[in-house]
Amino acid sequence: MKLIIGSKNPTKINAVQEVFPEAEVTSLEVSSDVSPQPFSDEETRIGAINRAQKCAGSQQDTVGIGLEGGVMELDRVFYLCNWGALVAPDSKVFTASGAKIVLPEEFAAPLKNGVELGDLMDPYANKEGVRSKEGAIGIFTNGRISRQEMFSHVVSLLRGQWEYWGV
Repeated sequence: MKLIIGSKNPTKINAVQEVFPEAEVTSLEVSSDVSPQPFSDEETRIGAINRAQKCAGSQQDTVGIGLEGGVMELDRVFYLCNWGALVAPDSKVFTASGAKIVLPEEFAAPLKNGVELGDLMDPYANKEGVRSKEGAIGIFTNGRISRQEMFSHVVSLLRGQWEYWGV
């Protein structure tokens, strides 16, 4: 099975390889066609679908996967959110969402002004490359859940739906 993930981020690639160990997994940098920092569940989901569709359409008989991290607001509180999409070779689309966790109050203003969560995390955590390593989820769960684990869960949800409904 050929599978293309729409990202060069190692945490996303590793998550897909973990859930699809038998697949030939490659990555392709594709645009999500949404904001650099998606700002709702809906926008984050659309970004994941766009990435997956571009990957699936890039080669014949290929499964496309898109994984997108975003931010959403609920009752004036900002949360980390994430979505995944799997586009099967027959163009059927499967989507799933994962964990949500509260972000610090001081992130609200920069996020509203267009600063990406990943750009806020390095200085906040006093680390480099948080978005390519543990992610915000890793920082705010004290290392109990990594970004790769979070995305592996989403990819498992996608695979399970695809196996149940479509393979």
